[in-house]
Amino acid sequence: MKNYRNKIVYITGGSSGIGLSAAKLFAAQGAHVIIFARRKDVIKKALVEIEAAKSDRLQRFEGRSLDITDSKNVISVMKDAVRSFGVPDVLINCAGRAFPAYFEEITYEQFDDTMKVNLYGIWNCVAALFPSMKERGGYIVNVSSMAGFLGVFGYTDYSASKFGVIGFSEALKSEAKKYGITVSVLCPPDTDTPGFQTENLTKPEETRAVSAGAKLMSPDDVARELFKGMASKKFMIIPGFDGKLTFLVKRLFPALVEMIMDSSIRKVAKGEVVKKSTNN
Repeated sequence: MKNYRNKIVYITGGSSGIGLSAAKLFAAQGAHVIIFARRKDVIKKALVEIEAAKSDRLQRFEGRSLDITDSKNVISVMKDAVRSFGVPDVLINCAGRAFPAYFEEITYEQFDDTMKVNLYGIWNCVAALFPSMKERGGYIVNVSSMAGFLGVFGYTDYSASKFGVIGFSEALKSEAKKYGITVSVLCPPDTDTPGFQTENLTKPEETRAVSAGAKLMSPDDVARELFKGMASKKFMIIPGFDGKLTFLVKRLFPALVEMIMDSSIRKVAKGEVVKKSTNN
């Protein structure tokens, strides 16, 4: 699917960050776009930006409030959306969140909520829309992360959820083929989004050190990489040179990646020892 003119696109988490950037790109290519997020005020603001990017006055845009962790709410909202807006040709599951911390500081409640948003949320949306999509085919993109193929210090709950997204997507890909549905997974690196700013509030110093040398991408750049990956129907869409290189090295030389990360973590530990000695 390379031409999105008059295609119907559903985007969860479409009110900000990568989801919003993708929505604007789809609008620029003539698609009808409906976004889903929790907050109505943020949805309304995002729709202004999306409509400004349209290429045809006949394009349609909508936004609906949705709690992706509530399966009953998802079924109800998506059923109504299909009835009034149409069956999606493209579904982008972009909603997600992260609150990095040391494992022993992550409560069960946080772990549970992370899994519900990042993994169950995708399951709920696909489950609600798959029956209608399989009648005519389409494209599903589930957003994971580089932390979905690389376990990162401070992201035990987040990595668990994002590894799950990749596993789910790979299995779904196999089942969806017979219906003409393509499935991809997007694994962005650190991206300059509101969610990333929230992550930085709780991020351990070791986590900062591990990712210190990585380039921070813009959501617009990630969205453009998403479109390139979809055009060639790549399963793993990994934006940026650093991300692609990390994925390759992780597959071929996993011990090397671990050694590099451990080195960064040890440097932080040594710095803490020096600080404590100074204070004494």
